[in-house]
Amino acid sequence: MNYTSIIRDIASGAEGARDLSHEQARNLYGAILDGGVPDLELGAITIALRIKGETVDEMSGFLAAANERLHALRAPAGRVRPVVIASYNGARRNANLTPLLALLLQRYRVPVLVHGLIEGYGRVTSAQIFREFGILPCASRMQAQQALDAGGLAYVPLPLLSQGLADQLALRSRFGLRNSAHSLVKLLDPFKGGGLLLTSATHPDYLDKSRDLLCMHGTHALLLRATEGEPFANPQRRPRIEYVHDGVCELLFEAEKDSLKSLPNLPESHDAKTTADWMRRVLAGDLPLPLPIAHQLSALLATTGYVADLNQAKAMVAVDGAGALHG
Repeated sequence: MNYTSIIRDIASGAEGARDLSHEQARNLYGAILDGGVPDLELGAITIALRIKGETVDEMSGFLAAANERLHALRAPAGRVRPVVIASYNGARRNANLTPLLALLLQRYRVPVLVHGLIEGYGRVTSAQIFREFGILPCASRMQAQQALDAGGLAYVPLPLLSQGLADQLALRSRFGLRNSAHSLVKLLDPFKGGGLLLTSATHPDYLDKSRDLLCMHGTHALLLRATEGEPFANPQRRPRIEYVHDGVCELLFEAEKDSLKSLPNLPESHDAKTTADWMRRVLAGDLPLPLPIAHQLSALLATTGYVADLNQAKAMVAVDGAGALHG
């Protein structure tokens, strides 16, 4: 592969840069994930793509290469799709509530795979909050499969699924910049089409690209605006929640635009212990589940096939309450 030619194409400035075709992107990212691109050229390609911006065709090629090298897990037997949650940002100012969604789904006996990083680089990760509940990162794919088959919850560090993508994410600490892998990890389905992805993005452009990519690849996913980069609904104002499946996009909840009548009772601090203690109170029914999270839970139950439709899911969550969820 002629890396000089590729760099010349994508790094020729706003007017001169050319986009890669799907196949070029697929071959290039395959070489990157396999560790075949020299460091100097890898740095140039990474920065050039960051400046130019990836097209949907390029991201589709990158995703195809990533999926070809992704270590697969088996979807547990049954009619319910397992939920795949990508948790990579962690809490910076407000509490990270991604683990709460996973714990709520577990109570309904919906298998949940959460994947992410152990190190938060100053942020509070889902792994740190799960540890407060005694849920430790899986040490192997076999351990993850056993937890999922039992109808439970598995937290899987990214290197167990894709060492190549983990290496790409690690470049951020060297370059100080995000790269394509930060978007790709949110689009991974280790169940090879059998899972339901909980996918989010912060910026409208990335939301649009994610929607297009999910449709192109026929993925089943819930798509929403991220909360500090995490895929849970903002507890103070519900974002738009869409269901992407079989190449189409279905609106489940419109974004809330009205002013809040009252603020939800949220953790006083975003550290792992305070967040986990608050979650225990919600799970016990001592505190109400924020309504946007309840809506997101309803959407997940409906789109996994746990219930027949969204109205049934909403009614079930409303009747159960957070403290009576089939514990």
